Amino acid sequence: MNRKALLLATRHGALKVRIDEQRRLLSKEVEPIENALARGDQVLKGVDWLKHHPAAVGLAVTAVVVARPRRAWRWAQRSFFLWRGWQAIKKSLARAG
Repeated sequence: MNRKALLLATRHGALKVRIDEQRRLLSKEVEPIENALARGDQVLKGVDWLKHHPAAVGLAVTAVVVARPRRAWRWAQRSFFLWRGWQAIKKSLARAG
């Protein structure tokens, strides 16, 4: 092998080692983000299920209202204020972005 090809092969090998190390480091750093995104995906699946099964949601709400009407009313108020806050945040983010 000529000298130029040998230098090129050596550099190529060094770059491959460097790339492998960077990949290992990146995979370690991304792991917490992957876990958070996986949880987010599970929440979205749950919301999707709730959207497609409104009768089950209605039945659960009815059972809670019948069992504990005062507690259900307090939770309804909290939920309403959370929902309104979320709508305001979405609206302000839409205007900003």
